[in-house]
Amino acid sequence: MTQPDRIDEYLKRLTPQARSSLLIELERLEVCGAAMPGAAAILEILRAEFRKSGQSSNRVANPSRHFFAPLEPLLVNGAPDHANTGRILRGSLAPIWEWITRDLLPTMARDYIDRMIPLIAADNQREARQVVAAFQSKVVKYLESTLGSPDSADQTRVRLATYTASKAAYGDLTRMLCVLRAREALAKFNDALPVEIENFDDAQVSEITALLDGLKKTNAEVVAFALALVAKRLATPWQLIRLATKAASSKDAADVAATPYAITFEMALDWLEDKRSALHAALKNNRVQDAKEILASMYDTEYAFQVRVDGLDRSDWGERLRHLMDETAVLIETEVSRFPDNVGHVLGSPKLRSHESLGGRLTYMAWKGRDALSDGVGFFKKLIGQPD
Repeated sequence: MTQPDRIDEYLKRLTPQARSSLLIELERLEVCGAAMPGAAAILEILRAEFRKSGQSSNRVANPSRHFFAPLEPLLVNGAPDHANTGRILRGSLAPIWEWITRDLLPTMARDYIDRMIPLIAADNQREARQVVAAFQSKVVKYLESTLGSPDSADQTRVRLATYTASKAAYGDLTRMLCVLRAREALAKFNDALPVEIENFDDAQVSEITALLDGLKKTNAEVVAFALALVAKRLATPWQLIRLATKAASSKDAADVAATPYAITFEMALDWLEDKRSALHAALKNNRVQDAKEILASMYDTEYAFQVRVDGLDRSDWGERLRHLMDETAVLIETEVSRFPDNVGHVLGSPKLRSHESLGGRLTYMAWKGRDALSDGVGFFKKLIGQPD
């Protein structure tokens, strides 16, 4: 018997639910760059099976895609083993949907799906939105009750574990509840944002801060998600930290940490951790050019942190940054050491640290000058009694 035959026979012994869960896990590992040897053949068979049967497995079927629509701008294909502040893992949606339809509200979910399928086929968007909104409200109500007690929350963790091995699923379920509860407010905030923010200058920082302040008055629990929506508009996500540095009384880390949007530093570090995971996956799969681009963006982010915050090394942010960059250095050293010294390696090139070039030093001085000018103008306005 050939290997494909053995795989096929083994998969046939599993229940449909087990095959669905297996596909979910294998694709989650694939996204994280941790695919197992031989997984490609299993994935091919499982994907073909679900396509043939009209099922979607973790491919979000149309009714579930509509249900999860408010989450779409917040979804990431990150690793489940580190923080994702203000974001939700795409890989968590399938097990959460399985849990909702099998455990939380099986009858209501079945009715929802039965009503949505013909509406989707007929492209009846108006009525479909009404059906989706009603089901979302029911799920929110039941989730608030289910997660309201420690015993019920523990039972939910156990049940979710039958659909996925990812430990992030429960946390993403609680995030989903938060987003669905404030979905209208978040949608309104999202619509008010510029399509793109090419240069996150003082005027735009002030504009975005005003929008965030307005949201925070009524929906403080979703500010992190709103910040994630802002980050998607930026040229690079680390720029989000300007919401904190501009509001601070000085560039000292303690003063920056005391501002209302200091969480942007944690979010920027989450993004940097995503990059480190992506770098590891690129090196593992010999995608050197991808690794080069990822590494350059990581160095730029590290530099931005160091330039914009004084006393960073003495802060928790600085400690986490140092840990991430030390891990990155180990990855690069391991990769570069595979080549003789006289050959060299593109990832060992000092050109990747663009801030150490003449242009980079000029940029540094420009940043310093702009910060000093901004601080001086702010001080002068306060001195003469004008608002910033």
